[in-house]
Amino acid sequence: MLNLIFSDPVAWGSLLGIGVVVGICAYYVYLFIHNVNEADHRK
Repeated sequence: MLNLIFSDPVAWGSLLGIGVVVGICAYYVYLFIHNVNEADHRK
């Protein structure tokens, strides 16, 4: 099963796409938390 996933380019494309989406989500979560912390320090 794992060998089939590693040899299939469609599966690699799907995993890459999911990885990009998760990476973008993580970046926006970091940005949101960073901006909220910065706004709290300005008060």
